[in-house]
Amino acid sequence: MTAQLPRLVLAGTNSGCGKTTVTCAILQALVNRGCSVAATKCGPNYIDPMFHSRVIGAKSSNLDPFFFDDNMLRYLLTENSRVCGLAVIEGVMGYYDGLGLTSTRASTFELAQKTESPVVLVVNARGAALSVLAAIQGFLQFRPESGIQGVILNGCTAMSYGALAAELARRFSIRACGYLPRLPDCALESRHLGLVTAQEVSDLKEKMQRLARAAEQTLDFAALFATAKSAPPLSFAPPELPKPGAPVRIGVAQDKAFCFFYEDSLALLRKLGAELVDFSPLEAETLPENLQGLYLPGGYPELYAEALSQNKSMRESVRKAVIGGLPCIAECGGFMYLTEAIGDFPMAGALKGGCFDTGKLTRFGYVTLTAQKDNLLCRAGEQIPAHEFHHWDAETPGEDFRAEKPSGRSWLCAHASKTLYAGFPHFHFYANPSFAVRFLDACRKESCHAGTNKAHGD
Repeated sequence: MTAQLPRLVLAGTNSGCGKTTVTCAILQALVNRGCSVAATKCGPNYIDPMFHSRVIGAKSSNLDPFFFDDNMLRYLLTENSRVCGLAVIEGVMGYYDGLGLTSTRASTFELAQKTESPVVLVVNARGAALSVLAAIQGFLQFRPESGIQGVILNGCTAMSYGALAAELARRFSIRACGYLPRLPDCALESRHLGLVTAQEVSDLKEKMQRLARAAEQTLDFAALFATAKSAPPLSFAPPELPKPGAPVRIGVAQDKAFCFFYEDSLALLRKLGAELVDFSPLEAETLPENLQGLYLPGGYPELYAEALSQNKSMRESVRKAVIGGLPCIAECGGFMYLTEAIGDFPMAGALKGGCFDTGKLTRFGYVTLTAQKDNLLCRAGEQIPAHEFHHWDAETPGEDFRAEKPSGRSWLCAHASKTLYAGFPHFHFYANPSFAVRFLDACRKESCHAGTNKAHGD
């Protein structure tokens, strides 16, 4: 199959150059214009898509060259942009930064190459003049097939931009796509796992509107549209999936403490026959009634540990359900919630041991998970790409999967049984759809257990 999709990648020279701010400014301006735009984040980041979708209103998803092969990247990009006239892909880190220090594997550059998407490079121009062009020249020449077709100067002034844009046009065959002035009152705060989540930022919608107003004044949207329309058609084959099975009802934790999930993973569960029922471990008294499955995603439970602990009825409801055999996936923060405690605060206690703050990133980065035994998600020996990103650790992290980094370093992790996956690694169901199929099959078996469903909602 082929699809004609105008698209562009907003890449950065490095982390902190302002690409998220520029991306949000462009997306908000396009939404304000009435454009139907799809936003995509390169890599496993959960937080940036929240800004794209929940605040700005652009349909958002993740594309990860480590998780997906070339065909799946193109399929998901097309599938998530079907009803949109334009796709904007936000890069990760510096444009060429990939696994380790010397590889472009899993980089924004690799994603741009595999999806044949033209690139606009965001360059921090604050405190520099002609040196900005030297940096741009380096990015253009580092790889002859760089794919860079345009540049946005972030933190630039109107006075500087005119001269730099003229020199840019004279020296290089790429578009000057405008600049974004320094806007300190629109800065987005960060914490130990990246930006604070969208729902935590005060006056966020107004900040986005201020960014959009600035973008309308200083960015060249005609140049951006021209760059996007230069993208060639995308070729792909839809993944082969089984027909939806009998409906199955799955509770999904979603609130300020549990908000790290991939929209495409949830969409795949729905496509395979799941009815997803949102609930809040912070606010609801018990699990929803008549569940056949449970999904506890990651997030920031450590920030809300006291409130989670005070909700004793929910903790007991979850403990009874998991110990009673309700099929459950619990990733990272969800796994922490299932343990006996997060710091000094008691949690669900469905798993032995508590969690403690290490004060630094622990087992950070991409891994490949290999099952050590048959379990809820897969057979022994089966694999799925995943990632870990956490400051907290567990006294009993599990040993039913082996996690291996691209460097070869490996360790045992996660608790797994016929009804449970609970561990620090996050994964995406489209990275191996058979994991989603097997999870739902287990949930359907649960729905056949007479007399159990009501108990899981008590």
